[in-house]
Amino acid sequence: MPQAADEQSGTRRRVARSILDHGPSTAAELADRLGLTQAAVRRHLDALVGGGLVEPREKRVYGSRGRGRPAKVFAITDSGRDAFDQAYDELAVEALRWIERLAGGGDRGAAAVMDFARDKAAAQAEAYRPFLDGVPPEDRARALAEALSHHGYAATVRRVDASAGEQVCQHHCPVAHAAARFPQLCEAETEVFSRLLGSHVQRLATIAHGDGVCTTFVPEVPLETPPEKAPPEKAPPKTTAPPRTAGRNPA
Repeated sequence: MPQAADEQSGTRRRVARSILDHGPSTAAELADRLGLTQAAVRRHLDALVGGGLVEPREKRVYGSRGRGRPAKVFAITDSGRDAFDQAYDELAVEALRWIERLAGGGDRGAAAVMDFARDKAAAQAEAYRPFLDGVPPEDRARALAEALSHHGYAATVRRVDASAGEQVCQHHCPVAHAAARFPQLCEAETEVFSRLLGSHVQRLATIAHGDGVCTTFVPEVPLETPPEKAPPEKAPPKTTAPPRTAGRNPA
């Protein structure tokens, strides 16, 4: 019996981890991803929902919605994230509060936290840079997602054809609780993404503010016009003055 209970607990953790790594998922997606039956996945989901580690949500539909009710997806909760690797999150919050108070609070305190966030983000950028060095602009979003995943953010890239760009989706945020209290952490990270990608980016959603995934929109990089197709340069206008006055002051 203890062995069976351990196996159930291990499988349940795999289900929760899959949601953490891949974002809100349906029971069918989890079953396919983990090689389990949908019935088995639903039993584990019921237990995870009962324990407050996972919550059901209505699946977001991009584009036109078909007939019938939208599929139900299951998203990790704050408690679910805590169960993995956020044991030091509260310590980070207290440290940032100390910085804020030491700077005098108010605007000065907020600016001091922003300075810290930018310094931390700059260090992260140096760790991500080897993943992007030498990568062409059109592949940088995927390279950034690989770098983020390597550092624990479980990131993916999704093409958004209607918007002529891509979305970098971070399904996990180790500092979500701290970022909920201090949004400067998200702002500094967004600035780093822009510098690394060499493009303006837009943060659409964050786990820190209750969204299931941190989503950053990266606009498509326009391709340069090939030299042979570049429009011909216009010739400078010719002097049309009559011979007697050309190059002289008519007055």
